[in-house]
Amino acid sequence: MSTVNEAGAAFASGVEKLGARAVHIGMMDPAGEFRDKLVSVDKAVKLAAKGYPFCEVLYFWDIAEKTFIDGAFIDRPAFLDAASLRKYPFAEDAALCIADFSGDFGKRSPRNLCQRLIGDAAELGFDVFSAFEYEFFLFDETPESLRAKGYRDLTYFAQGNRTYSLQTSAIHGDLLQGLHDTMTTMGIGLDAIHTELGPGCFEAPLTYAKGLKSPDDAALFKNFAKAYFSRNGLTAGFMSKLSPALPGQSGHLHVSMRDRQGNAVFADPGAQDGISRLGRHFIGGLVGLMPELLAMCAQTVNAYKRLVPGAWAPTSANWGVQNRTAAVRVINDEPESTRVEFRVPSADANPYLALALCIGAGLHGIRNEIEPPGGSGENFYAATPSLEAVFPSDLGQAAERLNASTVAREIFGEDFIDSFVTGRRFEYGEYQKQVSEWEIRRYLGIV
Repeated sequence: MSTVNEAGAAFASGVEKLGARAVHIGMMDPAGEFRDKLVSVDKAVKLAAKGYPFCEVLYFWDIAEKTFIDGAFIDRPAFLDAASLRKYPFAEDAALCIADFSGDFGKRSPRNLCQRLIGDAAELGFDVFSAFEYEFFLFDETPESLRAKGYRDLTYFAQGNRTYSLQTSAIHGDLLQGLHDTMTTMGIGLDAIHTELGPGCFEAPLTYAKGLKSPDDAALFKNFAKAYFSRNGLTAGFMSKLSPALPGQSGHLHVSMRDRQGNAVFADPGAQDGISRLGRHFIGGLVGLMPELLAMCAQTVNAYKRLVPGAWAPTSANWGVQNRTAAVRVINDEPESTRVEFRVPSADANPYLALALCIGAGLHGIRNEIEPPGGSGENFYAATPSLEAVFPSDLGQAAERLNASTVAREIFGEDFIDSFVTGRRFEYGEYQKQVSEWEIRRYLGIV
């Protein structure tokens, strides 16, 4: 750990290189929202050197900012991560920086947890590389029009959209180029931007990155994509499932590891399917623990509306080589790029938790030499899974599975599990109080 003076000096040097006169400091909340404060450079440098007290309420309220404990909501010690410094895309001479809680309270943080697990991999001699790819819908709506319509009968942007549509890209090329430029300003690489299945649906695979930069890029991409489109009079939605008539929105995650010499450790050209023994054990841990850890990458009630048959998403823990119906798809086109694609996370998943789940479970498999069940090229959507492989069917079940998991507590820590499960229980409790339109139409006047 760096000293206070070293942290302040690193931050001061970073903002000077960026030519910034102001800094947007963002604390990522449990949902992955960038909670922003704009301060002068002088104040930011002071906070970087002396600490950044921030209100603990972030971990005691839900996504609608409804508190679920009584308390004074005091400030807790936090820090500015100089390594996360980058240019702010919507103003000249401004920077942005990610902050997080420190000390015991910081053990609740998904970002800190992800950083710790990346460190665990490093202790074993491995560097973690990863990349996220996001599907999202665009609406020709503003926050005001969404509320005025009661979030119903919304107007989709590019309503005639088709998958990989040249027409949509040709007509709206300037808008998409603007998104690309916004991300480039922040040092976030996009491998592509293309249309997906459904009206106003787009996909943006991010460029892979080492360590914490990848989930940082992913979290910032979602936050600043929403801000970018809002500046253009549109609304971007990363919700898992918008309608029974439309596919769900995924947040697939690609993960690989390299040794100190830069070799891809999941690859062995002489082994079956080119997968190394270590790679098999990583898959074994991930597939074996996935059902009990599911809440970490499906943390909303809505996420479970995507994880159902017929929604182009996994419903059980399995794997296969180049199999897009699998929960874990091994991509082995070339040895140096051999990786696992974790296809369970939704677009609304917290990227830090999705990656933490993957690393934590994978390292557990490596340490315990866990062999995975047989991989398959079958259509898993049509297969009957074993009972132990089936996912929890809703957030309530998933939260209780995670809470009861001894292995989860060993990997992720008691503080994180207790805090995270408390929030998920509250979220599910809020859902249970609601009566849907479907229920009213189905039962009113009949039962």
